Amino acid sequence: MIDNLIEQHINPPPAQIADVKTFTQQIDERLPEFEPLFKEAALLTGWDWRLLVAVAYQESHLNPNARSPTGVRGIMMLTLNTMRELGYESRLDPKQSIEGGARYLEQLRNRLPERITEPDRTWFTLAAYNMGLGHMEDARVLTERQGGNPDRWEDVEARLPLLQQRQYYQSLKFGFGRGEQARTYVANIQQYYQFLIWRSEFAAN
Repeated sequence: MIDNLIEQHINPPPAQIADVKTFTQQIDERLPEFEPLFKEAALLTGWDWRLLVAVAYQESHLNPNARSPTGVRGIMMLTLNTMRELGYESRLDPKQSIEGGARYLEQLRNRLPERITEPDRTWFTLAAYNMGLGHMEDARVLTERQGGNPDRWEDVEARLPLLQQRQYYQSLKFGFGRGEQARTYVANIQQYYQFLIWRSEFAAN
């Protein structure tokens, strides 16, 4: 029943989510333990708590002990240096990780040019969380070179994969960037976020 409801309320089609059943099962099983922490972090930073959950799901499937081959860890998959710069000690502590991730997102958002408006500002922030602000700025530079709007997510998103092509990245400040990965990353979070909004509204009715 719940899977059918998701299919009716997520656009693009939920087939783009790798496994809808796993997604809903993990949200139902894991989110209740951490939901208060996401809401606290949202109050601290101004982010929608459901968006923070969507980021955490994309990063770790809400697993506070998650580890990646690149060395990031925890429910928000932060580097050790980022956590230390934010004043936290443990990436494996869910409260510290969630709060740290929310604060890091806020730092990235604040470093974007003020002329970038919502919702584009949020999508740029998420891409920067994934690939780094430098590569995100390179994508904006490339977009402007090609006659697109560097402040419009749709224009920049279309050019992210070009950061992996030598003919483009060799002329950019930060070089090769995993643009296709960042593009998919943001698209996934958009879908998770849309579902979580619907889920919370459905539960309230």
